[in-house]
Amino acid sequence: MTKKVLFCATVDYHFKAFHLPYFQWFQDMGWEVHVAAGGNMNLPFVDEKFSIPIRRSPFHPENLSVYRRLKRLIQDNGYDMIHCHTPVGGVLARLAARQARQKGTKVLYTAHGFHFCDGAPLKNWLLYYPIEKFLSSYTDCLITINEEDYERAKQMKKTACGAKKIHGIGVNTDRFRPVSRAESERLREKHGFGAGEFILIYPAELNGNKNQGLLIETAALLKNRIPELKLVFAGEGAMEEPYRKKAESLGVSDMVRFYGFCRDIHELIQLADLSVASSIREGLGMNLLEGMAAEKPAVAADNRGHREIIEDGVNGFLVPAGDSAAFADRIEKLYRSPGLRKAMGQEGRRTAECFSETRTVKEMAHIYAGYMDKKEKSV
Repeated sequence: MTKKVLFCATVDYHFKAFHLPYFQWFQDMGWEVHVAAGGNMNLPFVDEKFSIPIRRSPFHPENLSVYRRLKRLIQDNGYDMIHCHTPVGGVLARLAARQARQKGTKVLYTAHGFHFCDGAPLKNWLLYYPIEKFLSSYTDCLITINEEDYERAKQMKKTACGAKKIHGIGVNTDRFRPVSRAESERLREKHGFGAGEFILIYPAELNGNKNQGLLIETAALLKNRIPELKLVFAGEGAMEEPYRKKAESLGVSDMVRFYGFCRDIHELIQLADLSVASSIREGLGMNLLEGMAAEKPAVAADNRGHREIIEDGVNGFLVPAGDSAAFADRIEKLYRSPGLRKAMGQEGRRTAECFSETRTVKEMAHIYAGYMDKKEKSV
């Protein structure tokens, strides 16, 4: 009988963006791949897709019916393995899989950055930590992508073998690669940017945690110091209108471009001069790694995920959280030092290669292989 794996997340775009190589790996191993997530995307390397409207808020009343649907889905299909992602998708899938796990189904969860971390608000610790601690008892393998989360996961799991750390979710270093000056200028023309502009790129959802407002404040500080500066937000989100109003109130609307969703995000990164990131919490910082792969120096807020990939002063700069003046100073330093930009960019490429898709697929394959033939019952 063909073995089956179920991947579960809040939205299907999460898989489209990050996990297709793992779907392909399972199919190459002869497994049937199923996906349960919100959205109607057609995903390659998937045998069966279930559109389930998982709500991001853990207390949304519709998530009760989502839990029931997931439980029926898991019972009906008799999965050999379930790998869940995203906070709410991970909670609901693990709760729904409890009975299946007693029959031998292996349940894995990748934490793309715990909501409870050093410096996180107290409410995050009071809400999310007890939930994750409870659910760790219903998780065969808890996979983390940074050192701080890994140490915490080992404390939650009874044995160290139940907690693993991988090098992120994998950067496609062929897609995100450095390009020639001529190609960069061609891309600028294609996407409506000027050849002489100094472009900062931040691909991320527009929300409070990504904290784009800090970068708008930074742009205001640099208005006279770097007149040709362009700050580009590639993404959509609930905070777009407030951020637009902030840019207008600070007099930098002409310096800030809200690009929206971009299918060719690698091109926006390749045409930029720097990668920036202002997030308050970050599991790792894939957007920065993609920039590094294209030899773009990184200037980012100091948090656990960014510390994992940025060596301050070597492949980029770490800036104290909330410090727009420090952001402005580091950006201006790179603006005035083309040689430093080049050297940091080359170091960044070497960093990105350590987090390549090829490497992380091998790491996950090793983890998956450890559970593929284990059908013993769990408590």
